[in-house]
Amino acid sequence: MRQELAPLFAPFTCGSLTTANRFVMSPMTRNFSPGGVPGAGVAEYYARRAHMGLVITEGVGPDHPSALGDGTTGGPALPLMYGQDALASWKVVVDAVHAAGGKIAPQLWHMGPIRLAGTGPHPEAPSISPSGSWGPFDRTILPPDYLEAIKMPGAPASDSDIADIIAGFARSAANAHALGFDAIALHGGHGYLLDSFLWSETNHRTDQWGGDLLRRTRLVREVVRAVRRAIPADKPIIYRLSQWKLQDYGAKLAETPEQLGIICGALADAGVDIFDVSTRHFDAPAFGGSDMGLSGWVRKLSGKPVMTVGGIGFDKDLQSSFMEPTATVDNLGEVARRFAAGEFDLVAIGRAALMDADWIGKARRGEPFKPFDMSAYGRLD
Repeated sequence: MRQELAPLFAPFTCGSLTTANRFVMSPMTRNFSPGGVPGAGVAEYYARRAHMGLVITEGVGPDHPSALGDGTTGGPALPLMYGQDALASWKVVVDAVHAAGGKIAPQLWHMGPIRLAGTGPHPEAPSISPSGSWGPFDRTILPPDYLEAIKMPGAPASDSDIADIIAGFARSAANAHALGFDAIALHGGHGYLLDSFLWSETNHRTDQWGGDLLRRTRLVREVVRAVRRAIPADKPIIYRLSQWKLQDYGAKLAETPEQLGIICGALADAGVDIFDVSTRHFDAPAFGGSDMGLSGWVRKLSGKPVMTVGGIGFDKDLQSSFMEPTATVDNLGEVARRFAAGEFDLVAIGRAALMDADWIGKARRGEPFKPFDMSAYGRLD
């Protein structure tokens, strides 16, 4: 093993969670759960990656009718964290990862304004957004047919809608705890529901769920608090945060460190234990005048452990890799340098882990990595 990588193979502890190393499998939509039930091969797929410190599952729908549907990354076979059959299948997944010596957390994911109305397990349910707005249409490179279908404005979420969403997250977190998951992850980035309440481009409200930056954190704070009440106090809550959105890859949730501090401080106070900081490039400077990436700023401002993700293992970010030739790179030296500098505590691997179940083993042994393989998205290798 390269000496600089040794610290990345040290254990990590947060509350009741202790991982064998600092590597995390990042959530990636797979569409192998017909009817919301994880299908054949899902348990083995995650178990093959249990040698990573923590496996975070693909996005899983919380118990709310409009949580999931078709959209930019959605489809007809997304998993749910409610319903007898889905929970029984998730129990098999959890047990398989534990039997392989790993730890696992579900990522609870409400698509919010990204969901296409009339799709998903409850097509009759309206899609939910803070102000009935999808966001800016002139800053995205998403497919024209999707944009045409999503452009009609809807009604702003009502207080009743919001109460149901909060309760649904809590019920599904309790379900996940009962199944033996080791932590609970919440998808709060990329323009999905929780992020849409944080972002000024989608939250135009002037009531208690909108307004200035701190007021726009209220829904997220209430969801986090509800999840915290539903699970043991020492079970970690992981929160995914991003600047970029599907509506605008160049978006800035926070224009300055001061604004980022408001968001991170509010969420940490509400009960977030670990921030999952999603960037297109993990090493991109977040603000002018500093080389530090967004993960480092979140760690500095929140005082909480941080997970970095974005572009590790490949020369293109996730979005570009769908459109341009993508090559394997070994940028673990820069990962190790920034880890040693205190920018983050955990390193999440997405595409590389999807395409090669033994990617971490190869990193440890210094072996060449597999090349980028787009066809892996259609398999459960």
